[in-house]
Amino acid sequence: MVPFRLPAAPRVLDAAPAKIGLVLLALPLLTNFPRPAHAHEGHDHGAPQAPISQTIAPRGEAASAAFELVAIPRGDALVLYLDRFATAEPITDATLEVETPAGPATAEPAPDGSYRLSAPWLARRDPGQDHLDLVVTVTAGADVDVLSLAIVLPPAPKGGKAAASPPAEPPAHAGHDGESWVQALHERLTDRLSARDPGAGLFAAGGFVLGLATMALMRAGRRAPVLAVLVLAVTLVLGATAFAHDGDHAETRAAFVPPPADLAQRLADGAVFVPKPTQRLLSLRTQIVAEGAFRRTVSLPGRIIPDPNASGVVQSSVGGRLAPPPSGTFPRLGTRVRPGEVLALVTPPVQRVDLSDMRQRQGELDQQIAIVQRRVDRYLKLAPGGAVSQVQLDEAQDELKGLKDRRTALDRIRQEPEVLTAPVGGVIAEAAAVAGQMANPGQMVFQIVDPQKLWVEALSFDALTPAADATARMADGRTLPLAYQGAGLADRNQAIPVQFAIQGGSEGLRVGQFVTVLAAIDAEQRGLALPRASVVRTANGQDVVYAHIAAERYEAKPVRVAPLDGARVLVEAGVKPGTRVVVQGAELLDQVR
Repeated sequence: MVPFRLPAAPRVLDAAPAKIGLVLLALPLLTNFPRPAHAHEGHDHGAPQAPISQTIAPRGEAASAAFELVAIPRGDALVLYLDRFATAEPITDATLEVETPAGPATAEPAPDGSYRLSAPWLARRDPGQDHLDLVVTVTAGADVDVLSLAIVLPPAPKGGKAAASPPAEPPAHAGHDGESWVQALHERLTDRLSARDPGAGLFAAGGFVLGLATMALMRAGRRAPVLAVLVLAVTLVLGATAFAHDGDHAETRAAFVPPPADLAQRLADGAVFVPKPTQRLLSLRTQIVAEGAFRRTVSLPGRIIPDPNASGVVQSSVGGRLAPPPSGTFPRLGTRVRPGEVLALVTPPVQRVDLSDMRQRQGELDQQIAIVQRRVDRYLKLAPGGAVSQVQLDEAQDELKGLKDRRTALDRIRQEPEVLTAPVGGVIAEAAAVAGQMANPGQMVFQIVDPQKLWVEALSFDALTPAADATARMADGRTLPLAYQGAGLADRNQAIPVQFAIQGGSEGLRVGQFVTVLAAIDAEQRGLALPRASVVRTANGQDVVYAHIAAERYEAKPVRVAPLDGARVLVEAGVKPGTRVVVQGAELLDQVR
């Protein structure tokens, strides 16, 4: 029997033994070549895009002398925020007319204070368009302005498919030229490895081993196992291809970027980015500073005192025991009293020796009263007959009356207490009255103060002019305007006592409360006046203010300040005139990280 032989196989294997081995041996080298990113059906990666922050959405802004406008694309709508340029105060009742690619349109006010403009033309723009120019006409009351707005657009969605290379067609017939089939396999392996698929190292190691085995079998003339080696090589190629396809989807999932959330943050250059919605939550306000001449101020320690003309002290003139007034209770602290109102009673104590003398004196008076009384009775009987003149009768009656008055006064001294009354009207500011307590002569029992008339007394080492302006700053940051009243001629602790009257309301103030008095002197200096709340002290002790350099951008400026008055400071260096400085919310702005 003639043995069956495959005529085509030797031709295929003979034609390309070297190329098959070289392909399998070259797999480790192919995996080390640099490879570009690949694209397959349904995923068009396109050209690389400019990096966009994950927390700051694309936006546009415009400003004029009156308005400041920020526009942010949100899907198929455009959200606009309008503020006053000088103060950063939101404007919620304006009219915004926008010239759009689809024609004129009017933005509608939103409940959150912004304006919303429907913009379906955002999704219909050219894929390569990265910005949009709009013209906005703003009408707010009597102010009308036209703003040119350039909006940076988010990247257009990529829905196209990249042109994929047609897959290599496998040989349809075993009789095809083996050299062309091996060449196609070589190109297929090169393409798959050039994509740096996951598992390329394992695939290269397997290919190297298979290449050595194939060359050894070909040289030994064993062609039957060569087919098995080729089948194993094709299986390895297909497995790596499937694994690489899964890796493509993993890379796609890892490349997903969430939509921007517009978070307030401190940028790499130290500036602070605060989006308009956050600015309104923090109530940030600004002021355009201007240079001026101001009189230098000095800080003086002071305390609150009552007005001498509207306050009084209740004291006992003689020592005695305190007793409640006829109402039955002593007035409490904070009770309002009227002038002349009885506040307490003082019963003078009587010593035992004094009591004995008083009783002896009472006995003598009683004896004299009895003698004079009998004389008066006798004169009354003799006077009608003319035996006693009328003059003698009148003298006897006057003497009797005087003795009775002395006797009554002596009894009153023992029984009648001293009455303590309010010298002025006001509020009981201090009370030291307890029933049964012994009060010494000159001891203060009550202090009455009119809370609407308070003064401040400060100690100054500099001579102040009578017309000097002054303010008092409380520990809680409140300020009180003061009016100069006078200064002492005698030093007190090497300082001059100066008194000021508090102007305006004095609610919540207490007598004896310490304050800091800021009084102006004749010397003048130039600088920028800012509210005290605009200056923030950083962790290193440096005073800074925040300049509003763009619609949503703030920059810290180190400054040198000096006290000006109770509500303002004088910026001597660090800020130029015309700068927009944050005067409200600077402390909150400094906490942004």
